[in-house]
Amino acid sequence: MSTLTVDLIRDAVAGNAAAFRTRNRLQPAEGEGSKVFPPTYAEGTYALENRRVKQPDGSIATIPCVLIDSVQSQANRHEEALQNAIDAGRISLPLVVVDFPGEQLLDAVGTITSLTAPHRIADAILRDSEINGVRFRQTDVGRSLDAASLQNATPLYELCPTALIFGMWDSTGPRGGLGAKFQRAFVSEIVGINAIVGRKTSSRIDPLQIRKEAGPIFRKPDGTMTTNANEAVRDQEGKCLLYGKSKKKDVYILADATDFPDAGKPSTANHGNVTPDYRDENKNEIPGGVTLDYAEQTAVLSLAALRRLHFPVNGDRSEERDIAGRTVLATIALAAAALAYETGFDLRSRCLLWPEHVSEWELLATPGEVPQKFRLVAAEALKGVKEAVAAAEALGLVWRGEPLVLTPSASLVALLRRSQEIAATTPEE
Repeated sequence: MSTLTVDLIRDAVAGNAAAFRTRNRLQPAEGEGSKVFPPTYAEGTYALENRRVKQPDGSIATIPCVLIDSVQSQANRHEEALQNAIDAGRISLPLVVVDFPGEQLLDAVGTITSLTAPHRIADAILRDSEINGVRFRQTDVGRSLDAASLQNATPLYELCPTALIFGMWDSTGPRGGLGAKFQRAFVSEIVGINAIVGRKTSSRIDPLQIRKEAGPIFRKPDGTMTTNANEAVRDQEGKCLLYGKSKKKDVYILADATDFPDAGKPSTANHGNVTPDYRDENKNEIPGGVTLDYAEQTAVLSLAALRRLHFPVNGDRSEERDIAGRTVLATIALAAAALAYETGFDLRSRCLLWPEHVSEWELLATPGEVPQKFRLVAAEALKGVKEAVAAAEALGLVWRGEPLVLTPSASLVALLRRSQEIAATTPEE
């Protein structure tokens, strides 16, 4: 099997090939048939759906499936893999960096980059940061992003090329909803095949054996709990605020009340026993992981999407330079995939997956023909990025060599500190 080289990638980009793709079958690290835990959505539900899946005999069947890792989550994991490689000195990419001052915050935030910000270079964190006291998007370098488009992707290539790979919508910029949009050229997703949902159980034995009747407990002004009504927060009628909430709302009762609602139970402060059960307070069964035939990661790099991008320099357009720029983006995307695969599939608590086979890439070049297969390891992929970048530089397409460092605005720091103060004095719901 061939190794995926820069020359092969460049030829695929310059030609009519549709995409590179990989499909990786995964099993729970505990072994086949073990539970894994998908991400939960509103009201603790899983993203379940039926999908058409090819069977071993070649037939197609409708199978119950569950989303194990979404496209958005996978994009973040691939960006994180690139950021880790940058931090380790394995690769050099343009970065926009915001360094938060630890001495002004309750909890250290550290550094946010265009690879770790949710919306990449268009994120509000970068928008509300500054260079020498001037808001980022109002500086010369920031204003260059206003002109970014499919016909002029050069500003993004210079500052944040990964936005051209994982997608970006500049909806928080000066043009609002009319800001530049770039589709995802690289898409990855992990789905569990033939999913059966299990039950989640709950129980707790309190070593202090605190009983419900020991309540009510009230909330003090500093957010902590107390059994002394005189220390409790009070409303205008003099009623005392219970520590917990009912349907996400505060509950007040009279100080001398002998009966109190669940919001005042010691369990709202995590004291007391939890009766073993597999249902919630409404007697509904709680989803507790899934068992699968297998999970499958599908990743696709669209070469057609990359071909829509053009990289003029000083107003001059060149097909050779466009191909070089697209090749750089393709090598970065494939390197991100190789790095993420190297890192592994530890997606969340109780969701560690293990590949059944070594990863293989296919080039979708000619309809009706069997796709050519390639192997790609992270070390070779990173080497390919360097070669592609050098070739682009020789044609005048040069990106920023040093990170662009921003300072969070005073208003952003104040907002963050206020949020941290609220979090520190508000009981967890």
